[in-house]
Amino acid sequence: MTGFKITGGRKLKGSITTNTSKNGAVCMMVAALLNEGETILHRIPKIEEVYRYKELMESMNVEVVWVNEKTKQVAKNSQEEKFYTSLKIKIKKGGINLKKLDKDVANKIRSFTFVGALIHVFKKFNWPNSGGCKMGERTVAAHKYGLEYFGIDIKTKESFYEIKWKGKKLASAESIAMYESSDTGAVNLLIAAAKIKGETNIKFAPQNYQVLDVVYLLEKFGVKVDILAANTFKITGVEKINCNVEHFNSEDPIDAMFFIASCIVTNSNLTIKNSPIDFLELELEKLKRMNVKFNLSKKYLSKNGKTNLVDIKIFSRNENNKNERLVALYDKIHTAPFPAINNDNLPFFVPIATLAEGITLIHDWTWENRAIYFMELNKLGADLRLADQHRVYINGVKELKANEIVCPPALRPAAIILVAMLAAKGVSILRNVYSIKRGYQDIAERLNKIGAKIEVLKD
Repeated sequence: MTGFKITGGRKLKGSITTNTSKNGAVCMMVAALLNEGETILHRIPKIEEVYRYKELMESMNVEVVWVNEKTKQVAKNSQEEKFYTSLKIKIKKGGINLKKLDKDVANKIRSFTFVGALIHVFKKFNWPNSGGCKMGERTVAAHKYGLEYFGIDIKTKESFYEIKWKGKKLASAESIAMYESSDTGAVNLLIAAAKIKGETNIKFAPQNYQVLDVVYLLEKFGVKVDILAANTFKITGVEKINCNVEHFNSEDPIDAMFFIASCIVTNSNLTIKNSPIDFLELELEKLKRMNVKFNLSKKYLSKNGKTNLVDIKIFSRNENNKNERLVALYDKIHTAPFPAINNDNLPFFVPIATLAEGITLIHDWTWENRAIYFMELNKLGADLRLADQHRVYINGVKELKANEIVCPPALRPAAIILVAMLAAKGVSILRNVYSIKRGYQDIAERLNKIGAKIEVLKD
């Protein structure tokens, strides 16, 4: 296990550049299985989640290798691989094969998203149960019910799903009303519809950043995707995809939010560059009403030519001036499908609220257990009270104190403990940080470059 030794209470300074998206990267890796040609995805983060998807795809007879962005040269050794951030994905001779599928890896990640691609390869197959963060039951209802519209029958067994075609061929769907607004569910249905001839309309599908990343890649594959009002996608599918494609991953709003929260709790001046503003606007509006002062640069485009970016400059507060102190919001802070506060951004309001005057209600309705992990911040001197498994009341305190904590088995709850430790005076120890490494690349090094003091511990 690896841990962090954090000397808290230090000011952050300068600027930090937002990393590219974890969720977008892994979803596009899955979408690449539609292509018989070569898909190169640029600016893929070197994180544990990406490594797990890579391992799973390799066990399916798919070549997934790190290449140089400019020359497309495959990394010859581990040293070269460290500096390459582009993934080349190509189905090997013989096609996708599930005989040597790494079921252990499939059980650890949100692997059900692969089903939308695999229905175009196999008329009948079994797929292992999915995993991910341990925050409660992870339903695949939106995936399952949506795929049924294409003519897919899915039966849930004890440790796997039995998946097969109902008839002789798959058919487009005039109207699919998603059972619930699921990002990965929408991705799965988009991938499935892409290779079914005809028009498919997917309604109540969130137009979130990782969903749009897949849309932009499908368009490179020659699939027409119309983004309509009321969270609807119209897909004009094609029967065959065989092309050589390069595509850039977009920036991660959750990575940006991590540094926004870190800056606020340490009362620092910091600029967060390359922030995907369309997926942060409501979060910033809430923070503005909590007395956070910031400026936004003019918009500019990401390398994918689609995503709007800004630089966010956050200013420190004069704690002696009552008008500048952080204050709790009168109403609750809660998540909802895009364009509301992102599921993964909601937890970052927790460490901020611990230092805001007044009482904040955080309502995390999506997960049964995630709010319980928020209570770990009480070990740092916060004052949180659990109303139920979805709601936490946070009474703001003047300061946080150092302590030793073991990371919970969930990415964002683990990340907010790190954020809070940056503000907690003294030396804190955060153990078993694998959960954080699933989603954040070189996070200790990045924080140290802007003024934090974190030592990486290895047992």
